[in-house]
Amino acid sequence: MPEDANLSRSRMAKMLEAGDISVNGVVVTNAKAKVAEGDIVRVTVAQAQESHILPQDIALDVVYEDDALIVVNKPVGMVVHPAPGTPDGTLVNALMHHCGDSLSGVGGVARPGIVHRIDKDTSGLLVVAKTDEAHHGLAKQFEAHTVERHYKALVYGVPDASDPRLRGVKGVSFEQGGVMKITTQLARHKHDRQKQAVFFTGGRHAITRARVVRSFGTPECISLVDCWLETGRTHQIRVHMAHAGHGLVGDQTYGGRRKLSEKAFGAGAVAAVKAFERQALHAATLGFEHPVSKEFLRFEAGLPPDFVELISGLTSE
Repeated sequence: MPEDANLSRSRMAKMLEAGDISVNGVVVTNAKAKVAEGDIVRVTVAQAQESHILPQDIALDVVYEDDALIVVNKPVGMVVHPAPGTPDGTLVNALMHHCGDSLSGVGGVARPGIVHRIDKDTSGLLVVAKTDEAHHGLAKQFEAHTVERHYKALVYGVPDASDPRLRGVKGVSFEQGGVMKITTQLARHKHDRQKQAVFFTGGRHAITRARVVRSFGTPECISLVDCWLETGRTHQIRVHMAHAGHGLVGDQTYGGRRKLSEKAFGAGAVAAVKAFERQALHAATLGFEHPVSKEFLRFEAGLPPDFVELISGLTSE
């Protein structure tokens, strides 16, 4: 197929099953059927079908939009895509309403094309495709790890190169400028299928880098860090920072609760940390090449109010 047809292998397989492909005028549905030189293969691309996902009038913070894609600043608490247990109220439901007739169909269905996700309780930037062409172009960049993604996180402790403990943690190393690099494999936890875990054989390759922006407390026991992804795996930053011994504040799954000294922070700050019940993680920067215009686009989103309030609490006393 010509590249500009923007038909993926999975889409072609579905079209084959649906009887949309013929060879010499005869419909073929068997993927193992042979073709010979000179055969004429006709592919009929049907108009995009209506999605089973219902549009919902949910407010969106749109950072950028054109005919091919949309960049949104997702709020805390919003799930990206409908799933069992969360059938609606998601980002996709909101996008279906917002985009309306401007969706030309992704994968044969009139719906936004999700090429990456962030967790329900992580805030920040997401790019979503509105066409097959944009979806394929963005997916290739994510697969090639050329998309720029920086996250801001509040973590326990200070991931510093001078810490001798970190030198002994497998998969952790330091680069110039005090940048911590975490290199492991990630896969589903052996006993809890909802969690990810660090492995060094099997699983999927994952690399996270992190740099301390600011530390809080006397002695310092919470840090604001800038994390950026070379790969993008499920819960990657949360799992990697916990593996390094610097779990995210508020992370009920990986971070664990730490006992903080009121002498280091003051009672108000300790209470603010205890009350923060979601992982302190925000997708702050997103950069990529526009799949149609080929222009490099870069977006930034400020910290959400609860994150700002927590930092203010850490510095108030």
